[in-house]
Amino acid sequence: MIRDLLVIGGGPGGYSAAIRAAQLGASVTLVEKERVGGTCLNKGCIPTKTFYKNAQVLHTLKNAGEFGIDVSGYSFDLAKMQEQKQKIITQLAVGVERLLQANKIELITGKASFDNTNTVSVDNGEKRIKAKNILIATGSVPAEPPISGLELPGVMNSEEILEIEKLPQTVAIIGGGVIGIEFAGILNAMGVSVTVLELLPGILTGFDSEIVKRMTMGLKRKGIRLETEVKVEEIKRNGTQLCLLVKRDKEKIALDVETVLVSTGRKANLDGLNLNAVGVPCDKNGIIVNDEYMTVVPGIYAIGDVIGGQMLAHLAVEEGKAAVEKMMGYEKRVNYQVVPACVFAFPEMAGVGLTEEQVQEMGVPYLTSKFLFGANGKALTMREGEGLVKVIARKDTQELLGIHIMGPHASDLIHEGALAIEHNMTTGEFGKTIHAHPTLAEALLEAVEGLHNKAIHMFRKY
Repeated sequence: MIRDLLVIGGGPGGYSAAIRAAQLGASVTLVEKERVGGTCLNKGCIPTKTFYKNAQVLHTLKNAGEFGIDVSGYSFDLAKMQEQKQKIITQLAVGVERLLQANKIELITGKASFDNTNTVSVDNGEKRIKAKNILIATGSVPAEPPISGLELPGVMNSEEILEIEKLPQTVAIIGGGVIGIEFAGILNAMGVSVTVLELLPGILTGFDSEIVKRMTMGLKRKGIRLETEVKVEEIKRNGTQLCLLVKRDKEKIALDVETVLVSTGRKANLDGLNLNAVGVPCDKNGIIVNDEYMTVVPGIYAIGDVIGGQMLAHLAVEEGKAAVEKMMGYEKRVNYQVVPACVFAFPEMAGVGLTEEQVQEMGVPYLTSKFLFGANGKALTMREGEGLVKVIARKDTQELLGIHIMGPHASDLIHEGALAIEHNMTTGEFGKTIHAHPTLAEALLEAVEGLHNKAIHMFRKY
């Protein structure tokens, strides 16, 4: 039997595409080499945020005195944390499996490889599947930088550290991107001495630089050591420690730590697909596709991390839905200008739309306004007054261009900004919406109103 659609990869992008195709009446088979949910559910987003919540509770306990609560003698059980993490992963994975079953999607566990343009073998030919359309959604794997010593015990990537059984006293994190900074915050809250080593001049490249500057200061205040413009050249064993040989300009520094976390990004997962057999071209970012997510080979599509770009689970979901809707004759677009990005640090950080640097590069006349959470009643009751909301708007049309948040629940608040920018809202239109009090969302309203000196809880600009 020839299926309408075969999806290779059961991560968020793959299983969402499979379900959407089934909703549109297609017969669908999904092949996943491990368990549905992909990296995000099993080895990335969900387990990391489980540990983030554990760290958040520890952070609250550490500062319980600010609430007038005396807590002493508390401890944490890493084994139990791992058990809870796995329980959440299993619950979500089972939920996805049931969704696939409910949508009459055939799920096959195994490793897929192309035989020809419409046939895929699973596990070296044990099973063959033919389909009119094939969607590749195999995601990404941790990238390995050219550093000698990565194979040494104690050197881990972002997936391996999630299975750690004993916390180290010291850790060096190579890479100051989202993954590195999130783990820095988690490990720091758990009492680990953390050093972040970043090759570039600053951490969290791609986010608004003003927000990043404030985040950098906040991380340092929490005791996280940040070293930028440094290059790790080698890792050696030094007794019970790992010694990193680090170069800064012409100076070489030796740093001894117990554990090393390598978080220098991710790369497209093309392992075993046998793309050469069907003539699907790739570049350094991954599989090359057009704006309909089709490769040069008719009927073969690709979405998500495997095509490069912003490697975000929620973007892969949208690309997956768009790809199957297009292949089935419907119109669907993904607005790459309005993709919210979040950092689960302490405090959280999120952004959507254009950064101030991007607006400046475009030569667009603009206004900016900032509102501090230190002036927000809800944030103060939470004892989380650190951070701000920054809003960018066109000066001539008042259209909102970018919203950037550092502060409590930034990852939740950013969606109000995403909705506003997606629908080309002006500052005046945004200001018409009543925001409940006392809430964190009031900070967004105040920041927008501040563009025109209309904010109530902000000193007027003259």
